Amino acid sequence: MSRKSQYPSFNVMNEKDEWDGHTQLIVSSRLESSVKFQFLTEHEVEMLRSICSLLVDDALPDALEYVISHIDRTLYSSPGEGQRKVGVPAAPEYIRQGLAAFDRSSQLKYSATFAKLSATEQKQLIQDISVGRDHPAEVWNGIPQKDLFNKLMQLTVESYCSYPRVWSDIGYAGPAYPRGYVRTQLGQLDPWEAKAEHEA
Repeated sequence: MSRKSQYPSFNVMNEKDEWDGHTQLIVSSRLESSVKFQFLTEHEVEMLRSICSLLVDDALPDALEYVISHIDRTLYSSPGEGQRKVGVPAAPEYIRQGLAAFDRSSQLKYSATFAKLSATEQKQLIQDISVGRDHPAEVWNGIPQKDLFNKLMQLTVESYCSYPRVWSDIGYAGPAYPRGYVRTQLGQLDPWEAKAEHEA
């Protein structure tokens, strides 16, 4: 997040002793550094670092590493997809083809790979792809641009929003089980929930 958190001194991991053991293991594992990618190439990782950073407006390395590691694990293990449009390839093939198309388009427009573009140029290209209007069409070789953007957005947001540092930034105190919420009326907070320290 590019703007300041309203909860600068809050750390969700201070609440971990209130979670059951299984939850502690899952959430704590998200903070473990892992730089070994099994599906993505080094070049694809570099591209995704730029794309994901722009999608969530956050350039902090720890969050981006977690997001990209999640994408890599998802594509490597290929657990299947609940929904996929007819004619759209499976996610591993789709993302790889899409990232290559990102680069082809970037080279044609700016004579540089996507990762080397300015943030303004990257944003414009992502914006064009998000509405299916990046040209020339042959660069995309039948890859539906909007569907690619939506898939990248889904993979990015689902991992970013499960990262503990992001929870701290937005004041989310983590899983309530088994402790549970008591004060449930509008404007009420349980003692263990984050309190805003200044206006956003």
